[in-house]
Amino acid sequence: MYAEVVLVRHAVSVQPTADGPHERTRPLTPTGLGQARDLVDALVEPCPAAVWSSPYLRAVQTVQPTAHALGQAVHTWAELREWDDGLPFTTDWEPHYERSWAEPSFARPGGESLDQVTIRAVAAVRALAATYPGRCVVAASHSTLIARALGGLGVAVDWVFERRMPMPAVYRLRFTDRSARPTIRGPYLDESA
Repeated sequence: MYAEVVLVRHAVSVQPTADGPHERTRPLTPTGLGQARDLVDALVEPCPAAVWSSPYLRAVQTVQPTAHALGQAVHTWAELREWDDGLPFTTDWEPHYERSWAEPSFARPGGESLDQVTIRAVAAVRALAATYPGRCVVAASHSTLIARALGGLGVAVDWVFERRMPMPAVYRLRFTDRSARPTIRGPYLDESA
């Protein structure tokens, strides 16, 4: 094994509203905090060398109990952040996401295209694997980043896949060498990539 990257979609979080909290500071709900505690056994089993996270609070809170159990800190990295979709707050966001998945090069003013997210996501996953050769690393993030990373690494994913991704979700990416396509296990994947 060259390296294993365990991508974790955050647990259930407080729903966004027009009045806040801000996207970056939305916390987990009490249910989500329980889910984060329930992840510990599964995430400490491969004995990760480090725990990384998107800087968004809900992602950090999802892996905080695991880091605590390992006696480690949660390191945050902006490259693991959620997709900046360029949308002002709306409760009718799904048609916008569906369009972006259909046209991944499309970007709203001030936002990222899904093609840009794919490049960022794959680079982040490969950088984590390169930083921890022969080891495992846990990285908490968000559904769009994880789905685009999987797609960029050869898994057939689409908007339906992202919409169905559970909270939390764990995807194990095992790299055999620096340039190889990893084997990937996780929810809604019928076979390894």
